[in-house]
Amino acid sequence: MKELKYKTPEPLKVGDFYPECKVYFDGSHYIAIPHTEKPYKPRPKKKEELITVKPPNDNKPPAEEEQIQDSAPPLDDALLPLEKIAVTGEVPIEEEKPPANILQPNERRMTKKELFNELYQEYAFLKKRERREKLIAALRPYFKTDEATITYIDSNLERKTRNLIARRIRLTRKANLQDFNYFVTLTYNGEIHTEESFKKKLKSTLGHFSSRKGWRYIGVWERSPEKKRLHFHGIFYIPEGTMPGLLFEKSDFNFKSHRRQITVQNTYFNENFGRSDFEKIEDKDRLGDAMAYIMKYLEKSGEKIVYSRGLPQYFISDVIEDDVVTKTGIEDKKLLLFDNFGCWDEGEYLGAVSKETIGRMRKAN
Repeated sequence: MKELKYKTPEPLKVGDFYPECKVYFDGSHYIAIPHTEKPYKPRPKKKEELITVKPPNDNKPPAEEEQIQDSAPPLDDALLPLEKIAVTGEVPIEEEKPPANILQPNERRMTKKELFNELYQEYAFLKKRERREKLIAALRPYFKTDEATITYIDSNLERKTRNLIARRIRLTRKANLQDFNYFVTLTYNGEIHTEESFKKKLKSTLGHFSSRKGWRYIGVWERSPEKKRLHFHGIFYIPEGTMPGLLFEKSDFNFKSHRRQITVQNTYFNENFGRSDFEKIEDKDRLGDAMAYIMKYLEKSGEKIVYSRGLPQYFISDVIEDDVVTKTGIEDKKLLLFDNFGCWDEGEYLGAVSKETIGRMRKAN
């Protein structure tokens, strides 16, 4: 490993360094993304056409008998012959049809993308092939051809995959810049809350602990496969002396592993929410397992990740050329840094990289 001395660093010169780099930790190495002056132009969003979504039964074609009946009006509704109109003076009155823009009962107005996202969430626990087939069948009435339906479904499935990858990368970068010390599972209890009140109160409580006590957390909502009971899984940084209530050990039976186990629970969260499980994160390996656990439910349920405030993806630092091992990434746009590279802020040397030094650097997302 290359040894670098930073006892008497010289002022930076233009050309000797990469200014304003965004630096993140990938779990093994520090990676820097050099600053570019290329202006960002947001792409204009295409305005999507609204469709009328009917209940599933209404999208089916009418039966043959119904088509025959609808093809000819009943005799009572047939137009009167001209001779009868002349004698009786009766003029048939046509019933006014409701305007096309007025919704009938159980109909909804939304875009195709909104309908796709709704159905994708509904079919989240199906296998990929079965989910794709159901999506094609459900959206077929809103396209002219089968080919157009399949193209639309496949492009949106690719979009979901890209978004999932981006969310996993963002989660990893945020987590690797923190010192999480607990893996926590909070389970909804129907005797204390409804699902809505459980979510609302838990979000509020964790938000208060984050702003007032310095808690940091990353989590995801999840339902158990069998009972569909709502859970919250998260990795937490809980500063010493800020834990509410008392932690205690409890022995119970795990129906998944079919054996007894000892869990650590918290009196405050048990009383206010339901069941709680607090597992101490002792090393990086356990943190990796906890992150993989959260990512698994993120992919299965499609739920959004819940972040506390103050969790950046990057810290900003100038990088000396001598601290760069090699260029990496697509088109060599990133820099692989030495493990003891120096951190600079606008020409001022702040020290070799460490948790304390990173804490003093500017952050970015």
